[in-house]
Amino acid sequence: MVHLPILRAGSPYESLNKTVVRHIQTDEPLVEVSQANRGLIARDLLSAPENRKVLAAVPVQSLIEMCARAADYFVNDTLPLGDGTQSPQDYVKQLSGTTGMPEALVWLNMEKIRSVMAGVDRVIDGLTRGLDLSVLDDGWTIQGDRPLSYICQTDTLGEILPSNSPGVHSLWVPSVPLKVPLVLKPGREEPWTPFRIVQAFLKAGVPPEAFNYYPTDYGGAAEILLKCGRAMLFGGGATVAPWKHDPRIQIHGPGQSKIIFGADAAEHWEDAIDIIVSSVAANGGRSCINASSVWTPAHGDEIAAALADRLSKIVPRPLADSDAGLCAFLNVKLADMIDGMITAQLKQEGAREVTEGDRLVKTDGLTYLRPTVVRTKPDHVLADSEFLFPFVSVSELPQDQILDAIGPSLVVSAVTEDEGFIRSLLDSPKIERLNIGALGTQVVSWDQPHEGNLFEHLYTQRALQRAG
Repeated sequence: MVHLPILRAGSPYESLNKTVVRHIQTDEPLVEVSQANRGLIARDLLSAPENRKVLAAVPVQSLIEMCARAADYFVNDTLPLGDGTQSPQDYVKQLSGTTGMPEALVWLNMEKIRSVMAGVDRVIDGLTRGLDLSVLDDGWTIQGDRPLSYICQTDTLGEILPSNSPGVHSLWVPSVPLKVPLVLKPGREEPWTPFRIVQAFLKAGVPPEAFNYYPTDYGGAAEILLKCGRAMLFGGGATVAPWKHDPRIQIHGPGQSKIIFGADAAEHWEDAIDIIVSSVAANGGRSCINASSVWTPAHGDEIAAALADRLSKIVPRPLADSDAGLCAFLNVKLADMIDGMITAQLKQEGAREVTEGDRLVKTDGLTYLRPTVVRTKPDHVLADSEFLFPFVSVSELPQDQILDAIGPSLVVSAVTEDEGFIRSLLDSPKIERLNIGALGTQVVSWDQPHEGNLFEHLYTQRALQRAG
């Protein structure tokens, strides 16, 4: 069985305490993962200032070039994995086996990560809006005829990572060329991706002091959040709630992403049906940027019926099937709970299911939730609910009432050419990312901020005056 060690400033460390992660379908032990306790993490973080000095001494342009080389290694090379090695094919099968994500979707997520690593210069240029990055090497630069200075606000970026989709790991990759060492706590069922990314960075020449990798429990995760000057926290509503008002922590929780039709476009809803289907179903419906609701001034019944017809064609398939687009649930109790919750909420007035057949399906030792479409009144609880599978509600109300009715939304894709309505969307504080026109919610430009700007999370501008 494979053993995954802790990484302490890049150096492998085997703990006496280990957990075993098993194959979702066969129950075969796939990996034994060393566990970091809270005391070890706290002790290691005492060295964070010195570790950052090592990374900060490398020119930013060199780190960008290393990141581009690491992108190629991540996708194509056989890399260290504990006492052995891991090929790209091994990685895909191992990740699929512990998370239930079809292998075809793992490959797609792998390419997403590669594209961010390879294009990290463009990503950072977008996040900094064209800042001369020599400021990260020298501490200051001249912009126009004025001195400009930025100061790093932390010696580490802590990452409490999820198991639902490997693509989210692209969000912390720019921390390396931004010269901030990482403290990574992987998801229990998905220890593979952050470890492999780190190995690719090390092969590319990034100093090992930039990387700490701590599989750990809730106490260890809390230690990372408390001791790191800046952090990202991924999780459900209950997980992120206690940390929501801590400015040091960037929250990546439920997205409640939406498709919104303007009154000018609702009559031509058929033209947008492909966009809605891909928004709901891409990546197995596992991402916070998947659409979980559609809001329209008209034709709600027709939209819901068309979605139900299209989504019904996404069915459970073997994990190795190249056409598989639905993820299996590792936690069968969670799937049962979600199924029961939706069924119970559909009994409340104001909602009806449009899809047909059993939602919960168990086949070949795997548990799935089939895509679900519900037609709701705007004030029904299911009108703005999000689940870990392709689920979408359709609500109908006048255009001028939509923005008052919706809740906070990570992504809104607005199907409209009405400039007045577009201005209202631009002015809405409920919308974090706004796509206008024929763009699904899953279409992300990585040089745009995502649930907060990573550069601004790590750096702040300081006033600087120089005499003479």
